[in-house]
Amino acid sequence: VQLQASGGGLVQAGGSLRLSCAASGSIFSINAMGWYRQAPGKQRELVAAITSGGSTNYADSVKGRFTISRDNAKNTVYLQMNSLKPEDTAVYYCNRPYGSSWPFGQGTLVTVSS
Repeated sequence: VQLQASGGGLVQAGGSLRLSCAASGSIFSINAMGWYRQAPGKQRELVAAITSGGSTNYADSVKGRFTISRDNAKNTVYLQMNSLKPEDTAVYYCNRPYGSSWPFGQGTLVTVSS
């Protein structure tokens, strides 16, 4: 499976961005998917996850501000990010949130200015 994240950019604090991640392969729909982020000098962390049935879970740091969704017909998972903060600055990746991961793609950079 190949994963391609897009939609990052530079935004001011309080702004919004919508990230997309397209997955190759026909097994996307049966897998839970998640969004991870890695800030400079920090470990990669899982910030949002969605099951194949649509149940979602969020890290406390993004709860109430980020929304994960998926379109199985398009093999795509999304992350709507609102009320962005400078501490949200990171490279964002998608991948399976539980168990073994697929190879991580290049990710998409989100920079939030204060």
